Amino acid sequence: MNDFSFYRIEKKGEGEPVLFLHGFTGTGDTWKEIASSISCHAVMPDLAGHGRTLSATFNLEAEAKAMKQIMDDAEILSFHVVGYSMGGRLALALAVLYPTSVRSLVLESASPGLDTEAERELRRQSDEKLAQKIEQDGIETFVDFWENIPMFETQKSLSAPIRESMRRERLSQSKSGLASSLRGMGTGAQKSYWNRLHDLTMPVLLLTGTLDQKFTNIARRMKTSIPNCKWTEFDGAGHAVHVEQREKFGTIVKTFLFDIKGRQF
Repeated sequence: MNDFSFYRIEKKGEGEPVLFLHGFTGTGDTWKEIASSISCHAVMPDLAGHGRTLSATFNLEAEAKAMKQIMDDAEILSFHVVGYSMGGRLALALAVLYPTSVRSLVLESASPGLDTEAERELRRQSDEKLAQKIEQDGIETFVDFWENIPMFETQKSLSAPIRESMRRERLSQSKSGLASSLRGMGTGAQKSYWNRLHDLTMPVLLLTGTLDQKFTNIARRMKTSIPNCKWTEFDGAGHAVHVEQREKFGTIVKTFLFDIKGRQF
């Protein structure tokens, strides 16, 4: 990590080391209940631009390097990675860059990026507009907008306490942090990893909700390119499976990690 970065990191439990990477507008706290149910040694950082992390790193591969350094500093040289959405893209970058360090990979509602530069340029323009909206309108107005995008429609059926917890987490962010994250770590800024999927040798688990058609289609395509890959769909869930079906999510991830250990992958 560079001298301008400070990562707030929550650590919990004992056992197999698992690095948990949250999505856009989240924090490491997102994973606390999941980590408890899995019974592992969980490392849960607030990523650049989020929570209480202060970082000048706003580039997906530089952030992957920072995550590797965090694990090295903890003397954990080999570990599992669980990533959701933006965190899933980061998890994939970590696995591509440091394949001997990543024992297994769990990607929830994640993407290897966009195929063409033309697609990436259009997405960069969209992300820039959203970044400017955040800067101009403020966090609360942005969160009101974000909670009502179609991708999160299924979250409206969650219990009031869960919705309130998610909203508090989103409102805890800073304007500059989220805007910088979009500009530097958004899908438009990310290089495509589609042509690197066949290089992944570790076991990979893809998780998607059946109501999230976009990421269901992405997972279907990823499944054909990753050599050692399982794909599990959650019936009736949307984008944030770990929130919408937390218990089932934890059970499936725990089983996957235990299977990895038992088969000595």
